[in-house]
Amino acid sequence: MQYDSLYVQSVHVACQSYIMTILCCLLYVAVSIVILIALTLLFLRLWLKVRRRNYRASIGGRCVLGFFHPYCNAGGGGERVLWVAVRAIQKKYPSVHIVVYTGDTDATPEDISQRARQRFNITLQRPVTFVFLTKRRWVEAYMYPHLTLLGQSLGSVLLGWEALWKCVPDIYIDSMGYAFTLPLFRYLGDCTVGCYVHYPTVSTDMLEKVSTRQEGHNNPSFITKSWFLSTLKVQYYKLFALLYGWAGRRSHAAIVNSTWTFDHIQKLWKMKDRTHIVYPPCDINEFIKIPLDAKRSKHILSISQFRPEKDHPLQIQAFHKFLSGIPDNQKSSYKLLLVGSCRNQGDKDRVETLQKICSDLGITENVDFRLNVSFADLKSLMASSQVGLHTMWNEHFGIGVVELMAAGCIILAHNSGGPKLDIVVPINDQPTGFLASDVKSYATFIMVKTRRIDPEFRVTTPVVKLLKKTFIGISLAVTTVTVFSMFGLRKYFPLHPEKEMERERLKDELIKADYRYMMEEAERIINEQYSDEFQYTDRKPPH
Repeated sequence: MQYDSLYVQSVHVACQSYIMTILCCLLYVAVSIVILIALTLLFLRLWLKVRRRNYRASIGGRCVLGFFHPYCNAGGGGERVLWVAVRAIQKKYPSVHIVVYTGDTDATPEDISQRARQRFNITLQRPVTFVFLTKRRWVEAYMYPHLTLLGQSLGSVLLGWEALWKCVPDIYIDSMGYAFTLPLFRYLGDCTVGCYVHYPTVSTDMLEKVSTRQEGHNNPSFITKSWFLSTLKVQYYKLFALLYGWAGRRSHAAIVNSTWTFDHIQKLWKMKDRTHIVYPPCDINEFIKIPLDAKRSKHILSISQFRPEKDHPLQIQAFHKFLSGIPDNQKSSYKLLLVGSCRNQGDKDRVETLQKICSDLGITENVDFRLNVSFADLKSLMASSQVGLHTMWNEHFGIGVVELMAAGCIILAHNSGGPKLDIVVPINDQPTGFLASDVKSYATFIMVKTRRIDPEFRVTTPVVKLLKKTFIGISLAVTTVTVFSMFGLRKYFPLHPEKEMERERLKDELIKADYRYMMEEAERIINEQYSDEFQYTDRKPPH
């Protein structure tokens, strides 16, 4: 017995010694890996600094500002923001060297610049440098049938690394919503980073939609029908929201495009002192030249990219319901015009699906698809249409809605997001447009507004609305650099000494000063067209 007891004790001691040896080895390996990773990151950071210094020397020591916009040739509202910002910085800071990171490898720099001119009527003062990225497929949704948000976010880090490898900027601006690239450029590239946020990647509205098991394009029926899968997805969204918030807070400065986006970004990023609302550039100067009293066809016009969240099927179904309520001999005079750009094969496939829906409903002759139209053609379509249609749930802003307003179309938008909070809001208790949320309400409004048009509504209220909010192209041009100058970027974007003192006294005064300038410009432009129609007096500062 004594022998057995001694044997057990010796085995126990040996096991303890063995376990301690293994733990020490694991600890040693872990510490070694951490040190190796730290040294590797330090080496990469120093090496990237050398690359930046060499690149700056090759362009005469100029400041390098990089815009991360993998789809810069897509022709949507986000691309308008990009090109207006580029043009604004070129005008105010001609010494800044601008780089655009893009995945449009099938286009030449000349093609991209020409598309910006044709689609947005924007001509750059001088060429920019394009850095073409070959790994854009890693941010495509088709690569991640499941856990799409997480997959695309990790893919954006890979794409961001390719961008950083090819060109290291002094200032990095994410203008397309890839927040997970911000810590990469800030910590590894030692860049000053900023972002223009069109919409949060994840939002409390998305969480609510999943938790209440509402079916949608990103919440399929097999998930909504399962309590377990819905609960699992809610926890996934919550975890992703924490990661997204951490990444977003790495930004030295953030600009958001609407009240809705501002509210959601504040809940996630919690950096109110570094976040400002700057409405996207809506160049209404050409659209307000459209005669408001001109004879218009019975056309319902939709302007948006062919992305799933734009909910084109809702437009088609509402239009079909509307047509079913009018006499057969009148149906041929009504047209639904779906105007938008296609970014990739996925968008083209969606167009084919929409065309099949029209065929199944028997309304092919009444629905016209216009893809990648020029600015001149877009203006012509606006001039001939009665109703401007918008159906995206929680649209972050809605540039197309503002443009349709300026062109004199009666607005019928989704009762959510930016259109509800910022655009289609009453002025002096008078409507500036109408809101709907489902097939029935959309069809009802189309029935009323295409068959009984109030011309006075169309002539006056859209213009007053545009003035009140100053949705005009100069807004981003005037304000973007001012906002970035407040937070760490002012060593590259220096302010006038008097404004620098004013910044120290009260930062918001800069925004208000530029806003007053925008208001004066907006009023001057509008008054040139409608000097005898109204007098604008309500001047409220932006958020």
